[in-house]
Amino acid sequence: MHCLVVAVFAGVLTSAPVLAQQDAASRGERDFRACMPCHSLEPDRNMTGPSLAGLWGRKAGSLESFERYSDALKSSGIIWDDRSLDAWLTDPDRMVPGNDMPFNGIKDGHARADLLAFLKEATKPGPEPQRNARAPMGGMGGMMGGMMGGGGRDPDLKSLEPSMQVKAITYCHDTYRVTTADGKTGAFWERNLRLKTDSGRDGPHSGAPALVPAGMMGDRADVIFAAPDEISKTIEGRC
Repeated sequence: MHCLVVAVFAGVLTSAPVLAQQDAASRGERDFRACMPCHSLEPDRNMTGPSLAGLWGRKAGSLESFERYSDALKSSGIIWDDRSLDAWLTDPDRMVPGNDMPFNGIKDGHARADLLAFLKEATKPGPEPQRNARAPMGGMGGMMGGMMGGGGRDPDLKSLEPSMQVKAITYCHDTYRVTTADGKTGAFWERNLRLKTDSGRDGPHSGAPALVPAGMMGDRADVIFAAPDEISKTIEGRC
């Protein structure tokens, strides 16, 4: 009997860390729902952000199928592992100043550990596992705060600051690049840039489309034209 009790106790001790890890991964899977509007686990299925498949051991900014990395991330030299990903999830701006990820970080260490436990398994090479998690409406944007605030009157698109005056738009693969009058160029995933028209009193001048932030995250925007025929004339297919 004594031997049986010892064996059972030893089995409990051995299985406890495994069960704890499984619990952490389950909690992390629930937390990952906030990431799903921007990141997939399917290889080379890029969205607003790059696919996370095969993330461990990958150099930051190196996924060839993703074309919207910031220069800061591409030149960071970071290799993604437990330590670097924990630091990134804590405070991306502190780790890589000038990166383009609209995410303020997760300050709760337990929540980060749970998310990393899930991602470490879910991003391993091989078939994508079936997931029950569904992206919540609004995704992570509900936690970020808006760029322009809610409500209020729409801006007069005939009188805009240079950062909202569109000078050129190119399209390559799944990415629009919009250059504005202040000389800056922003890259947008094709699903995050909406093309609209406004022929009303407050609409833009002919041939002078406007770039207007949209939604709750800085990587979404509208380009508003004075008339439909201006859209194809403005956008140049070029890589």
